[in-house]
Amino acid sequence: MNADTKKTYAEKDSQYVWHAMKPYQPEGTTLVADSGEGSWFTDTEGNRYLDGVSGLWCLNLGHGQTEIIDAATEQMKSLAYFPLSFGHKPAIELAEKLDSLLGGGYRTFFANGGSDANETAFKIARQHHKQTGNPEKYKIISRYRGYHGNSLGALAATAQANRKMKYDTSLPGFLHIPPPYAYRSSFGSYEEDDQHAADYLEQVIMWEGPETVAAFIMEPVISGGGVIHPQSDVYYRKIRQICDRHNVLLILDEVVSGFGRTGKLFGYMHGDSFYPDIITLAKGLTSGYLPLGATCVNERIYESFKEEGNTNHFRHISTYGGHPASCAVALKAIEIIEREGIVDRVASLGDQILGELRQLSNHKSVGEVRGIGFLYGIELVEDKTTKQPASEEKMKSVIGACQKKGLIIGKNGDTVPDGGNVLIIAPPLTSTEEDLQFLVKTIKDVFARTL
Repeated sequence: MNADTKKTYAEKDSQYVWHAMKPYQPEGTTLVADSGEGSWFTDTEGNRYLDGVSGLWCLNLGHGQTEIIDAATEQMKSLAYFPLSFGHKPAIELAEKLDSLLGGGYRTFFANGGSDANETAFKIARQHHKQTGNPEKYKIISRYRGYHGNSLGALAATAQANRKMKYDTSLPGFLHIPPPYAYRSSFGSYEEDDQHAADYLEQVIMWEGPETVAAFIMEPVISGGGVIHPQSDVYYRKIRQICDRHNVLLILDEVVSGFGRTGKLFGYMHGDSFYPDIITLAKGLTSGYLPLGATCVNERIYESFKEEGNTNHFRHISTYGGHPASCAVALKAIEIIEREGIVDRVASLGDQILGELRQLSNHKSVGEVRGIGFLYGIELVEDKTTKQPASEEKMKSVIGACQKKGLIIGKNGDTVPDGGNVLIIAPPLTSTEEDLQFLVKTIKDVFARTL
């Protein structure tokens, strides 16, 4: 008998699998999931956990959605694969649906996931300007603490230094600016942080030369960088005006914030007169059931690619982007979101139940609690006056204690200068009221006993 057949899955995992974002641990073991139901999953040891981060922010509709599973199965029975160098019905129907959800006037290029969708957006932005008489517009501005993907272009736009350690991501034309982050304002003003953060974008555009800046990419709500969002829609409104004024394309990365996560269908809908020139989608697009990304482009930008001959066509291709089964899954996931009133439910329960987490603001180890919809961040500190970020040991103690009580939560990772001191809470959008109450109670109990 092969000796490996006697090993547990955890032992085999340690031997064969290379995990994401984990330091080498020669004696470490990893939780191995076996099954899932609703917002919960069970590991190979029989332990049951509430998934408080929706996998990687993507399992928006939870486990066991048989309608989604059936949609994938039926599509694979009729057409298992077909490239989008031609066309197929699920991709056409999904592109039509996305155009409707975005208010009309958008055309979709399908990708494999969020990183791919953002790479596509950068290529489109640069090529568009070359084809509209602005060949020097190539620079992409993004925000510190933002995350836009793991491929080299998307990583160059990602302004989290530790994600880039030991890689050469110094691609030409990628610049970074501070986000609106009142608690740790880069401008020394809590009240006027939104205003100053928006003004800084325009200053950078002017310093670099408007004729050189192609696009500004931002998450409406910074997710993995610490759940950071403006205090009001002033920031959103000014950003749109600045981009219009200087012919800079506004790329909105809604990979995490899209499809109801923030209590609006899309995160940009929290702003007045705020809309994307290009919007990138993934994760919640299929609720994590199959990989899919989408880059939705305003029709006026697409017009610059419409020229007879071979000069202006878009030279990008994705083998699995727009896979028929993935598109069928996305259509079914969107149908469920609309039919079940998921977005309104998130807005309501996010405030009523998850909003109770704000009561932790007075805790001696909490600097700030930030939240919107089913997306919350609790920033831990060593000292409330100095705002010194909490130690890695303190962060691990909270996360570990929650796991022992059957709750999985995350943190913003060792990807920012403070080392990652924000606890991340982002449960599936279909979580029951009892699920959410369990989540809140568990976190409060852990804070009381651990910190």
